Amino acid sequence: MKVLFGISFIGLYFISFSQKGSVKGIVKDDANQPIQGASIIYRKDITVGATTDEKGNYDLIIPSGPARLVCKFTGMKSDTITINVIENQTLEINFNLQPFVVNQKQVEIKVGKFDKPIEEQTVTMVVLKPELIENKNTRSIETALDQTPGLNILDGEPQIRGGSGFTFGVGSKVAVIVDDMPMLSGDAGRPEWGFIPVENISQIEVIKGAASVLSGSSALSGSVHIRTAYPKSKPLTKINVYSGAYSSPQDKSMKWWSQYPGIYGVNFLHSQMFGNLDLVVGGNVNIDHGYIGPPKTDSIVATVFPDTITNFSERDLISKRGRINFNLRYRSKKIKGLSYGSNGNFMLMHTNMPLAWLNDSSGLYRAYPGAIFLQDQFIFNVDPFVNLFTQTDGKHYFRTRILHVDNEMSANQSNRATTFYGDYMFQKSYPELKNLDFIGGVASTFTNSFANIYVGSGSPNNQMLNISAYTQLESKFNKALNVSVGGRLEYFQLNDTITALKPIFRAGASLKLYQETFLRASYGQGYRFPTITERFIRTGVGNFGVFPNPNLKPESSWNAEIGIKQGLKLGGVMGYLDIAGFWQQYQNTIEYMFGIWRQFTGDPQTLGQSAGFMFLNTGESRVTGLDVSFAGQANLSENSSLTFLMGYNYIVPKTLTPDFVYAQDSLNRIFTYNSTSLDPSNRILKYRFLHNAKFDAEFTYKKKLSIGLSAKYFSKIVNMDAIIKDFEELTTDTTSDIGNWLQDLRYMDYYDSHRFGNWIFDARLSYNLNESHKLAVIGTNILNRTYSLRPLKIEPPRSIMVQYTYRIEGKEKRR
Repeated sequence: MKVLFGISFIGLYFISFSQKGSVKGIVKDDANQPIQGASIIYRKDITVGATTDEKGNYDLIIPSGPARLVCKFTGMKSDTITINVIENQTLEINFNLQPFVVNQKQVEIKVGKFDKPIEEQTVTMVVLKPELIENKNTRSIETALDQTPGLNILDGEPQIRGGSGFTFGVGSKVAVIVDDMPMLSGDAGRPEWGFIPVENISQIEVIKGAASVLSGSSALSGSVHIRTAYPKSKPLTKINVYSGAYSSPQDKSMKWWSQYPGIYGVNFLHSQMFGNLDLVVGGNVNIDHGYIGPPKTDSIVATVFPDTITNFSERDLISKRGRINFNLRYRSKKIKGLSYGSNGNFMLMHTNMPLAWLNDSSGLYRAYPGAIFLQDQFIFNVDPFVNLFTQTDGKHYFRTRILHVDNEMSANQSNRATTFYGDYMFQKSYPELKNLDFIGGVASTFTNSFANIYVGSGSPNNQMLNISAYTQLESKFNKALNVSVGGRLEYFQLNDTITALKPIFRAGASLKLYQETFLRASYGQGYRFPTITERFIRTGVGNFGVFPNPNLKPESSWNAEIGIKQGLKLGGVMGYLDIAGFWQQYQNTIEYMFGIWRQFTGDPQTLGQSAGFMFLNTGESRVTGLDVSFAGQANLSENSSLTFLMGYNYIVPKTLTPDFVYAQDSLNRIFTYNSTSLDPSNRILKYRFLHNAKFDAEFTYKKKLSIGLSAKYFSKIVNMDAIIKDFEELTTDTTSDIGNWLQDLRYMDYYDSHRFGNWIFDARLSYNLNESHKLAVIGTNILNRTYSLRPLKIEPPRSIMVQYTYRIEGKEKRR
């Protein structure tokens, strides 16, 4: 009986073996390129499958008969097919996979220094494409960046995940990088948003969390990387003309202007390859009437303290800008992989810089006397470069930049600075070392600044040198685990007397758990050396001054996070959901504080020599929170689709040293977090939004009609400087001399009556007349909400713009 059973079992085994067939084929992407590492799974038994090789080939043996095969690959839509497998025969089945998010305007496949898929990044990153910038009629790049989840541009100052408060744009804690080189003014560390060529952007990458290893000093809480574009195979000419105006505020008593509050401008771009020469030329002209009006001095105050420095007219405050830029690259015919050239950008601009409103009622849209400046700026950068890409010896990048900023300011606030930057970077992959990717380099920045307002150093001429060496290693194990480590050594020297040497490190990992599921974790350090402005500014303007602090210390940070990125397909909706929890800690945090720093003589004309602001190290702080974003596309029908980008940030920003004494003014007042905060009860840091949400969606019908809607939510500010309340009480106290000398500066009534968050909505409508002509109407703050995001500064009322775009592509040119 046992023998009979054994013979039967062996017979069944051979029968089952013979009842199998073979399936083989190639898996390719939408560009007809083979895909390595794609999975082909037998649906009836998911333990049976195959993986494609470097040529996209696979070979699979499965039981004969009807069968369903599923083909999957990261970043691609899965494809399922039903076949009939014939016994002992081979069936050839090829797959062509489509991108997981087709034409997604906010997602790019390759990002970062190593040009890796965004899913494999070990840090949280959001990528914006140029279509969103154009569709929102972006006149200055910060208005597009402000749509990024977790990034807020507060009065020109970038903030990522609540990593900074408010310092009037000086000493940015977010690095701004254009074409892999820093674009912050050398003396003040201020982003020049209007200078960035919005008409020629390839993509923008926003990295959240300390990023100083590869982004350099200033990347204390993150970095913004902007890449300009070079020509493609077809010549491109694009002209964008726009015109519009501001609406009157909801309360008509707040309207101050007598002229038409218009906005006008034009962008142009031409991009073309001439043999081995790549040329891009672009530019912008913009005229903006503005919504902030000139100050009005109270008649009584004017007899004691007349406004002689900000008595501007409406015409004086009209902003004007002209900019022209170029990218020039030559690809060598003699030496394969060698390219060299130069990029450049030049701008002239006249604008105004308001610091505080006139009052919190009818004067919201006017400036306070002595608290607005006129600026005439000339700025340019020239960027010579040489790149050599070899097959066996890696890639060599040598980049340089000369950045010159000359600001002619009212009230003797003029300054100029020239920054020289150089960077050599080497990049190579080592397949024999588990596909190790290596980046290493050295960089140097030298700034020469001249300004009478920086005499706090003892001289109007100040110089700062920064030399750094950096490296980062990345490797992928078992096609699933991506690990990166890096380090940077920074050296600073200021005026031959102040020096600093600081090593910083980072590490991260990304694990592919399933075809569309990625788990990541990272740790990174940040370090920022104080700018010339923060240390040495010494000026008195109107009622107040700004005082130097030569002993200001560098600030540093570290950031740890864990996150997951999940690809989703729900019906016709496809996208990536990203969730990250983060912990950021800061040491020697630099803030802008008001005090009586010099003894007051009693003369109202010398008040600005005694009272004013100073940059101070305020101790240690911590920001923890949750960062959620969802980007994707919905195919609603054969002719209609919807693209979207949305996100939500929740932060808990707290001081760790509430009783730390960081200053004492001439009145012997002690400065701590507790003594300087309006509401220190929960130790919440000043000028932070605990809740922040962003949303942008665009519906397209037949690739002709598009309707877009954007929304932003900012929760109320929980804490701010108590001096704002104290100063209001001082200026409104008619029983004191100072109360009679100074014009009332009111804010607290507005603050108390606006203890709620703000929803701001923008909308756009466009129609493609044909491939070359498009008309659009764009509205910002379409509900015309009157709102303020930082104390004493009102945000713009509604504006409506009409935009015409002419675009023409030539015939394809082969390289």
